[in-house]
Amino acid sequence: MQFGAECLGRALTAIDREWPAAEFCVAFSGGLDSTVLLHAMAELAAVRALPLRAVHVDHGLQPESRDWADSCQATGGSAGVPVEVLALRCKPPAGESVEAAARDARYAALARQLRPGEWLLTAHHRDDQLETVLIQLLRGAGVPGLAAMPARTCFGAGFHARPLLGIDREDLADYARRRGLAWIEDPMNDESRFDRAWLRSRILPALRQRWPAAGATVARSAAHLAQASRLLAEMAAADAAGIVDDGRLAIDGLARLSPDRQVNLLRWWLRSSGLRPPPAGRLATALHAFLEARRDGAPCLRWGDGELRRYRGRLYALPPLVHHPVPAPAASAEALLDLGPGLGRFGLVAGEEGGLCARRAASAAFRFRAGGESLRPHPDRPRKRLKDLCQESGIVPWMRDRLPLVYVEDRLAAVGDLWVDAEFAVPPGSPALKPVWVGRPRIF
Repeated sequence: MQFGAECLGRALTAIDREWPAAEFCVAFSGGLDSTVLLHAMAELAAVRALPLRAVHVDHGLQPESRDWADSCQATGGSAGVPVEVLALRCKPPAGESVEAAARDARYAALARQLRPGEWLLTAHHRDDQLETVLIQLLRGAGVPGLAAMPARTCFGAGFHARPLLGIDREDLADYARRRGLAWIEDPMNDESRFDRAWLRSRILPALRQRWPAAGATVARSAAHLAQASRLLAEMAAADAAGIVDDGRLAIDGLARLSPDRQVNLLRWWLRSSGLRPPPAGRLATALHAFLEARRDGAPCLRWGDGELRRYRGRLYALPPLVHHPVPAPAASAEALLDLGPGLGRFGLVAGEEGGLCARRAASAAFRFRAGGESLRPHPDRPRKRLKDLCQESGIVPWMRDRLPLVYVEDRLAAVGDLWVDAEFAVPPGSPALKPVWVGRPRIF
């Protein structure tokens, strides 16, 4: 059966029978695939009275990109679909893939645009799925990678759906020819320096000549691998019970699992923490180090997307830590200082809930730890070194130098939102400046 709005409706039903109750946003590049998706979805929306819009991302990588954005808005207008343009200026660092940088920037921008519960529709089709499986296979991907692209995932405030995964690109091209549609040809799609373009021009034609049903066959294999991936995730979730506590993973519990289940649990846990796992070889080496380290040992695994650290018998997964310079002096009520990537914002908020004496703290300054600091949190107890307070409280070592310190009259008056020196403290009911740490990272 030829592709059309009715076929698209069946594909959406296969993803979720309740799809007619959703709102939809088409990721519209202006190429053949997304042009077909936009028109078929516009026809479906007209029949079903569905809320539908489209977003075009202008990466700024081609001189013609502004003209393409105008063309996309015109195409959307003729189809009765409003098209919003998101202008980006992708400048990947030296050595980084332009293709990957553009993709990451595009999806980050689309995620920010998505409304609560809205479906972002992309035009990935069966040929794209075949390319993805081959690329992942050549990269040595595991089961989740070889499962390729799912039909729907959570994304931003809503969902990312790929309703065309069961459709061949030739069927989309046939639809475009029958409807007399025009689309944009991006020259980057034909540049063989990009892996997908090279596969598309050099490898896939030969594969299809030998195995005409390669797209459908590999799609079935990807579906089987997706099922296996879900089963592995269920096993990891079961293994995590009693081992993962408040986002931390107990070393003793991990050690009781078989080696394969240890790796499976670690990879699942890292993904659940929002981190892309490191290469399998590095993870296996680090796992041995974590399991064999002395109780007071502090092994650490760093890779591009995150860090894995051990402290007091637990593993912590966290985004990459970077060196943070001492902030410039800042102060006063309602002024929150950005502490740097991953550290949140910190400041003093005026009120009468207790905290620092408002009069004395009006000229406070914020710094990071330099060493040798001390504090008296309780008026009837002696001063304590900040180092000892951190150890007694179980603050993880890698965060101790990243605690924001409040100085009043050039003396340490507060440590983050944890301790206030008794000399500067006032009880509830008095005018005060309360230390507030918004977006505080895990410190325990």
